[in-house]
Amino acid sequence: MSAHFFYPVFKKHKVTLEEFKSSEYARAPHFMLIGKPVSHSLSPLMHNTAAQFYDISTRYIAVQLQSEELGTFAAYLNAEQLKGVNITIPYKQLVMDYVDEFSESCRHIGALNTIVKRGQTLTGHNTDAYGFLKPLESYKSEIKNSRAVIFGTGGASKAIVYALNKWKVEETILVSRNPHHKENTKWPDNVQFCSYDSWSSYAEEASLIVNATPLGMEPNEQGCPLKETDKKYLADKICYDIVYKPQKTTFLKMAEQVDARTIGGLEMLIHQGSRSFELWTGKQFPIEIIRNKLNNHLHHVH
Repeated sequence: MSAHFFYPVFKKHKVTLEEFKSSEYARAPHFMLIGKPVSHSLSPLMHNTAAQFYDISTRYIAVQLQSEELGTFAAYLNAEQLKGVNITIPYKQLVMDYVDEFSESCRHIGALNTIVKRGQTLTGHNTDAYGFLKPLESYKSEIKNSRAVIFGTGGASKAIVYALNKWKVEETILVSRNPHHKENTKWPDNVQFCSYDSWSSYAEEASLIVNATPLGMEPNEQGCPLKETDKKYLADKICYDIVYKPQKTTFLKMAEQVDARTIGGLEMLIHQGSRSFELWTGKQFPIEIIRNKLNNHLHHVH
């Protein structure tokens, strides 16, 4: 590892595109995350740790992008020193207009979170589906041909539905605050919608129950998609929360109380990042090193 490796440091957490473009980091090879907000993202820590591991000079910077800056960002995609981009909320769909071609997952999900540059060609990828499935691999045979219940119907849910259909899940129930409205949008044929009041009637035959909402995320750690009295329906299930701060959400605590098997969102974060890094560099993420680094960071934050 290089003794001269450094992490990009700005004096404030919210770096704008213009501030970044005028900084020294823009003049050296770099990867970029754009979104709003990005100040608490763990992606820079992950990717800069991976770059340090391989002694790669490319740095990874998080930039908070205002919606009125999207045109400026589209032009910046051609910058020679920009080597790859991650996109997070709320731009995963809007940025699809700025790339030349799409991966299969990106096209089916209708959103991208990674842009790969090859010469003048920009390709949109979605690594969320890969990141979601990777921690579930030991449960694949149990999930195949069964039912999944997902709380939430946003962009994350679309990636999860796509991922589960790759594994031939028989049926997915999406729990929605407005189930009749959502039925009008384009979803695969094996997706059904239900309300939060009726989800438990689908629980018995489900093998997997997922929280794909922000409920339980800091600073509202008490939030949860289900009522305390409904935790009995989680027994014997695989319970997966894509929230990673806190690492043990109220949903996962409830699941543990009835001896369900649990997966936290940090694993999805690591594996979607791993796939992005591999697409950009051709190198594998040093996953154990990154997992330890993130766990230490999250522990010290608290």
